[in-house]
Amino acid sequence: QVQLVESGGGLVQAGGSLRLSCAASGRTFSSYNMGWLRQAPGKERELIGSISRNGGITWYGDSVAGRFTISRDNAKNTVYLQMNSLKPEDTAVYYCAASLSLLKVVTSTTGWEYWGQGTQVTVSS
Repeated sequence: QVQLVESGGGLVQAGGSLRLSCAASGRTFSSYNMGWLRQAPGKERELIGSISRNGGITWYGDSVAGRFTISRDNAKNTVYLQMNSLKPEDTAVYYCAASLSLLKVVTSTTGWEYWGQGTQVTVSS
């Protein structure tokens, strides 16, 4: 088991930036693939980005590639999501998730075993 707590959400103007953080408990943080997912009302859950256990491989969804950056600091048990050039369509609840998948990096929306409580991101036009 791992406990995940997101922070950093809020209200920003279109074109602005925001950095989300996810703090994980436990001594085995580096054993998990980590990801950020989001869900807006009436829309399917969407994988935004994921990162391999050692941080060497990252993956981004088409909707955010080039604007968002995922990173992790295993010494601090923390994963980050830097969001730039935000658009109103980025408005959603953002979740941090962890997986023990044997894959180098997880690129699917399903299969995430552990989730944080979520943090709201609202982008005004």
